[in-house]
Amino acid sequence: MFRSSPIAPEEYFRLSKREKADAIWRALFVERAPVSEATRGVVAVLQAFGLSSQSPDLTEAREFFESQTLDAHIKPRLPIGGHRRGGDDQRSPRPERGPHVGARRGPRHAVFTPSCGWTASSRNGPNIGGRWRDGLPRRRQRRRRVGRRGAAIPREWYERMRPVYMAVSLTDTFQFPEDSVRSRLLSEAVLPACREFGIPLSLMIGVRRLVNPALRLAGDAVGKADLRAVECLCRDCPDNRFLVSVLSRENQHELCVYARKFANLMPFGCWWFLNNPSVVEEMTRERLEMLGTTFIPQHSDARILEQVIYK
Repeated sequence: MFRSSPIAPEEYFRLSKREKADAIWRALFVERAPVSEATRGVVAVLQAFGLSSQSPDLTEAREFFESQTLDAHIKPRLPIGGHRRGGDDQRSPRPERGPHVGARRGPRHAVFTPSCGWTASSRNGPNIGGRWRDGLPRRRQRRRRVGRRGAAIPREWYERMRPVYMAVSLTDTFQFPEDSVRSRLLSEAVLPACREFGIPLSLMIGVRRLVNPALRLAGDAVGKADLRAVECLCRDCPDNRFLVSVLSRENQHELCVYARKFANLMPFGCWWFLNNPSVVEEMTRERLEMLGTTFIPQHSDARILEQVIYK
């Protein structure tokens, strides 16, 4: 929107959520044709619900969504996107709530199955994703002590949440092994816990955080990563399984080569900036040619429920 509208980020972030939506709709859907993948996705969602994508404002869409109850909205809508499972990414950890409390909204990062509700995955972004210090106040408040308790911390999460995998997004500067708290957390807590519970560790590598701080959470970009860290993890931890998605287009071929060398490595999806049809086609062709069918072609990459319809 900031490429298409004269509004400055500082002015935008002072607006209410409703005013932000109005500004976006006016700039990207009224004054310009919605031809980008992101705007086409919004059009696809509206059309799936029988709503007009050519309205001069958001009145019709707001009335529709405000009339929905959570249960009535979730269960009929997921099959529209061809999904049996969907995502609900809750960014703040709530291991204290127990595995089934608040299950309809999902614990932290969740997988939805219509037959049994929400099941969890454990998202470890603030812990080992390069923002360790961001989580220190919360951990001190909970009296967590890294090192002395080691794998006991993820064990607590596992017992409460029963995740189907653990996951973390990492910067393009990610290295392993290295002399850092992050490396110790991986070696002494996360990786042993994954082996103990028999679940994979999902690594999403290649974020460059806040290259434009004025955009806040929208200010992250992409960087080419050194995938020798993946090589070391797969070689030194043969009893661990790794799901890996890399954000840079330039890293895709290297990831395929490593997947040919390590059976405990599973490339998956077309993450974030790569989730565009032209790039998806290129990546999927490359993976098919190098790996046969031993990869996961796509994941929804949906951050809100309705995005599963087009993502």
